[in-house]
Amino acid sequence: MAMKKSMKMLLIVLMLIALASFLSLPALAAPKWPIPDGIKTIEVNGYDMAYQEVGSGTPLVLIHGSMSDYRTWGTQVPDFSKAYRTILVSLRHSYPEKWNGDRDDFSVAQHASDVAALIKKLNNGKVHLLGWSRGGSIALTVASLYPEVIRTLVLVDGNMLPLIPGTPQEQKWMAAAKASAESVRANLAKGEREKAAQEWLDLNSRPGTWEKAPDRLKQSILDNIGTGTDSGERGKFSCADIQKFSFPILLLNGERSPKLYEEMIAVMRQCKPDIPAPLIVPNATHTMHRDNPQFFNKAVLDFLNQH
Repeated sequence: MAMKKSMKMLLIVLMLIALASFLSLPALAAPKWPIPDGIKTIEVNGYDMAYQEVGSGTPLVLIHGSMSDYRTWGTQVPDFSKAYRTILVSLRHSYPEKWNGDRDDFSVAQHASDVAALIKKLNNGKVHLLGWSRGGSIALTVASLYPEVIRTLVLVDGNMLPLIPGTPQEQKWMAAAKASAESVRANLAKGEREKAAQEWLDLNSRPGTWEKAPDRLKQSILDNIGTGTDSGERGKFSCADIQKFSFPILLLNGERSPKLYEEMIAVMRQCKPDIPAPLIVPNATHTMHRDNPQFFNKAVLDFLNQH
């Protein structure tokens, strides 16, 4: 009789352990739009966030820039996933969602909160966090507000506009962003997505760029055109935030990147002089991870392998 009671108690304990394990798993979201094969979703801050996960080991989270999504890292995944649990996020309102810019929750602060929530929900512990361009603003915000999730920080032409407030460079940036956003908003209101994409690219580079652009770039912009209503704000981190960073930092700058990124890097290093000088990616523009993936991938992996 005593043995039967013991067995019954053991069964109950095992069932409770199994239930606790199940409840501790990350809650997979029921997507509200079509999700490509191999892509996962998870609910973060009330949003079904899409991400791709490849490989195993220490987690490496990659944050894309403007008018792009997880697919921008196609030339990094094969190399990075050999050594790291590589997680490629698609930020709120980016592809695979087809957004029309009709809400006010597209901001660096919101995206940083989403990324931090995803890291915590996936039980990643401390991660290597890499951000490109606007994604660099998001990575810096995550590092400032949630330093407990950061193992290392990699900034790929990270946009650090908040470090140069009131300068002519910042004023020029914000004026251009406003004009671009107004153009996208007006075209989307008329249902002209392709015209919105064309004008966005021509305004943010030079007239005629759309006609010469590769199909892959055109498709990425079309898929993410709603995010072109971005106001141009790049967060609220400060020099004081940078000074508190205690994790290793890698800065990458394209040899032919716009001068503004070099200037912002210089200001960041004035805030914290022990941050190493940026590594210059040769034969590369702002899209250095696509222009020179062989050099870029090796530089990132060499850094990660040291930490």
